[in-house]
Amino acid sequence: MIYSIRGTLTHTEPGFVVIECGGIGYKCSTTMNTRRSLPRLNDEAMLYTHMSVREDAVELFGFSTTAELSCFRLLTSVSKVGPKAALSILSELSPEQLAVCIATSDSKAITRANGVGLKLAQRIILELKDKLKLFEESDISVDWSSDEVNPSDEGNIQKAVEALAVLGYDSGEVLPILSRLDSSQSVEELISAVLREMAAR
Repeated sequence: MIYSIRGTLTHTEPGFVVIECGGIGYKCSTTMNTRRSLPRLNDEAMLYTHMSVREDAVELFGFSTTAELSCFRLLTSVSKVGPKAALSILSELSPEQLAVCIATSDSKAITRANGVGLKLAQRIILELKDKLKLFEESDISVDWSSDEVNPSDEGNIQKAVEALAVLGYDSGEVLPILSRLDSSQSVEELISAVLREMAAR
């Protein structure tokens, strides 16, 4: 499995980019959000990757952040959601926006993605909420008696914890970070701040 690729960005077009590494150009299917974050042509670029091996094809998918990669893997774990639909969704929504959509059952926002209808959006929420429940049973319960969290901040922080659980982060990882943030921020802003700090570690 190829975890990441670093090299010269030699080509971009809608749907994919090419990174040359060791004299080989690797075609990486990717999202619009990742494409927008990449440097200019002929500059060095790095992507986190997922390799799909099927009987008829081997495909490499590249993402600018581990959060986007995690979301892609989560989405493609949903029945009837293939790589094309997952890339479309992550071109429309950031990882934190998608996490909030799942935590709040906002299927309409997911349907903004090209080729994603209401039934598929509802299926994504249903199946990924089931995964969220597994996190809730083990990790997601927040101890509001802890000095780290003010009970008056429960609403947005709890929603942020639940949404981050969709991305695979447990409360023990994210609460110390959330406790230092301004709880008047939106849930999406809180999630984004946590993801930035986690990525910087």
